[in-house]
Amino acid sequence: MQPFHPYAQYSFVQQPEQTTASTYMVSMQPVTFPFSGRTAKNRFLKSAMSERLATFSPFDPSGRGQPTEELVRLYETWAKGDIGIIVTGNIQIKKDHLEATGNTIIDRDLPSVYLQEWIEVARAAKSQGSLIIGQLNHPGRQVSINIQPYPEAPSDVEQPSTGGVLFGRPTPLTKDGIKDIVNRFAYAASVLHRAGFDGVQLHAAHGYLLTNMRTDEYGGSLVNRAQILLEIIAAIRQAVQSPSFIISVKLNSQDSVPEGFCIEESIMVAKLLEIAGVDFIEVSGGVYEQITRSSRDKPYTVETREGYFVGYAELLKSHLNLSKVVATGGFQTSQGMADAVLARDRGQPLTAEPLLVRDILRGEKKKAKGDKFPESPMLRFVASAEQIAEIGNGQDITDFDNAFHVARFIAKMQKEIPAAISEALFS
Repeated sequence: MQPFHPYAQYSFVQQPEQTTASTYMVSMQPVTFPFSGRTAKNRFLKSAMSERLATFSPFDPSGRGQPTEELVRLYETWAKGDIGIIVTGNIQIKKDHLEATGNTIIDRDLPSVYLQEWIEVARAAKSQGSLIIGQLNHPGRQVSINIQPYPEAPSDVEQPSTGGVLFGRPTPLTKDGIKDIVNRFAYAASVLHRAGFDGVQLHAAHGYLLTNMRTDEYGGSLVNRAQILLEIIAAIRQAVQSPSFIISVKLNSQDSVPEGFCIEESIMVAKLLEIAGVDFIEVSGGVYEQITRSSRDKPYTVETREGYFVGYAELLKSHLNLSKVVATGGFQTSQGMADAVLARDRGQPLTAEPLLVRDILRGEKKKAKGDKFPESPMLRFVASAEQIAEIGNGQDITDFDNAFHVARFIAKMQKEIPAAISEALFS
């Protein structure tokens, strides 16, 4: 079991500055993306979460990654919540390099790309007028040793053990290997386009593959390090051949680790992405092993759980002319979301209340449901995974605002998961 990333929740799309408007009027306004020309019906955006509802075989990679009825049901449910933009969980581009078991996969080496199944996912997500964006990913060094003992990454820096999960030492990609990765991203995007998706998002945050420490033409300077990302964008455009297909990038504001990606570099990469015609940049922060936000994040995050990256989004937007900015993580109240939209962007969790956006737009709710968990981010991520599975299976969603349900869930986790992971969750 691998932890959910702390910032994979729910977001708001940037809008022009306003100083007077009700929460609901602001939220209901459509947003048109500058390069594709596509329009979302409102400014709510569901960020990617690792659903883990696809087929998985530990021994036969050809039996992995197929979208299931449970996944379709999950997106049908979220669609009923009246969300403007739905971003899927990370779709892997290689069958034997996964972020976790149960990831969906689009791999040209599989016997089937599951086109009909992806058509069903797109139909479900778009059934109430939402735009559907498929997040494409390669985990790089961040793949459990139980799934892939020989990971591939831009460089040979090993991923530290996190939450009891062990990782192998990665083999640096050759230049031919990088070209293969570029083509795989483009191929996956073309499949989603054929299935009816409105666009894709490239996951270039949280320490996954699309970040590196090389010294050749794909490393060294910031422009060189961004080259693989820019080549993927160009390859997708060539493969899809549709100017209305949205391309988005999830980008770290900063890594918050020594010698990691910093805010100034993030701004420079965002400018390159705008030149490349990226419709929106979703900003996040931190890397896999750095689960909690550090003091280095100030003043670009906030002290409360609402709007981790509001400050950075405001800063980034001031450096861009066309690309929209989306920030993710921590929104709980309609007022907090409205304030963020007025400043620039944001969002909020949907595993406990999949219809929350609809209820906010109707004025029936002003804040998200709370929970009674102790201060353990990883525990909340595991609980969200449980709720996602419940939605996918058509079951009642566990109410973690109920102390009894929380106690029962914690007892179950302590009993079922390995000791190393239990220590990470409950310490």
